Amino acid sequence: MTSLSKEIWDWVKTFIIVICIVVIVRTFFFANYMVHGESMMPTIESGERLIINKIGYHISEPERFDLIVFHATDESDYIKRVIGLPGDSIAYIDDVLYVNDEPLLEDYLQPSIAETTGGPFTRNFTLEDLDLESQIVPDGHLFVLGDNRRNSLDSRQIGYVEYDSIVGKANIRYWPVSDFSIIN
Repeated sequence: MTSLSKEIWDWVKTFIIVICIVVIVRTFFFANYMVHGESMMPTIESGERLIINKIGYHISEPERFDLIVFHATDESDYIKRVIGLPGDSIAYIDDVLYVNDEPLLEDYLQPSIAETTGGPFTRNFTLEDLDLESQIVPDGHLFVLGDNRRNSLDSRQIGYVEYDSIVGKANIRYWPVSDFSIIN
């Protein structure tokens, strides 16, 4: 084998190894996700691109206020915020979130949104008001809401989200580049 053909073969092997690593990482650990729609505005805008951590929830459980991507239908994935964990009762009264009868502050919502939209940002509800199979979040399920509460198809309409349907947690916003950020 000549020196040139050996060098070409080394490059081919390197390229194959890199491709294999990329396929494994994208398949099992991380995924690209492009946001469609306005249900997470102003936190996440339509057209932004995110990196989704697919392995994290195999190691740990989702936490309240995580941004998750899940399979909503066979054709569509949604991104929403975890509000209720298994065993929680959820209520919204006068734009205040109550989890297990305790008010919780939602720092991620801009305080001026309700003031500028004319009226309540989140319509009052309790789990008893919604057409759900249980008045508390069942085991293996989550209650999720979009940050744009007036324009979001979420657990109020689609019901609880099963753990098995979760794709992963949104970790990084990378597009547009000017908005690059780690998502908490």
